[in-house]
Amino acid sequence: MFVGDAETKRPLNQSDTYIEEGTRMNAKVTLTGTLVGAIALYATGYLIFGLTFASFYAANAGSATGVDRGGQLVWAMSVANLAYAALITFVIVNRTGAVSIGGGAKIGAIVGFLLWCTVDFVFYGTTNISNLTLTVVDPLLELIHGGIGGAVIGGVLGKMTGPTRSSE
Repeated sequence: MFVGDAETKRPLNQSDTYIEEGTRMNAKVTLTGTLVGAIALYATGYLIFGLTFASFYAANAGSATGVDRGGQLVWAMSVANLAYAALITFVIVNRTGAVSIGGGAKIGAIVGFLLWCTVDFVFYGTTNISNLTLTVVDPLLELIHGGIGGAVIGGVLGKMTGPTRSSE
């Protein structure tokens, strides 16, 4: 009997963690991943976009005026980060293979890049809130932002579920 990852035919290592079939969308796992992910995304988003690259975003704003609130609505940003973390968590718990920090980072980076590439190019194509430079750079920064969020989610889910899955 083979014990390991059926997809890659790689033996199960002590560091590998799987979410068992019966707990794929376990409410506790999903809720925990979403909450810790939202906190991580909010914090890293503030560091990346609110502090480190704030002047870059200001310098690359489009010709639209009066669109900046002058400060965030914390409740709205919290809802956005919960939804973003829920999406990353959903992908992590519904994939095959090990749940890990690295796997979570990869999924978070891909989800973040694709999500924000879509949003940024829709906004660029329909509004004047950013220039093309910002439209291209923002999804690239999401590789980092989403990757960190995904890593945190993957790490927490990995600790919650433990290495228990055996295949074929």
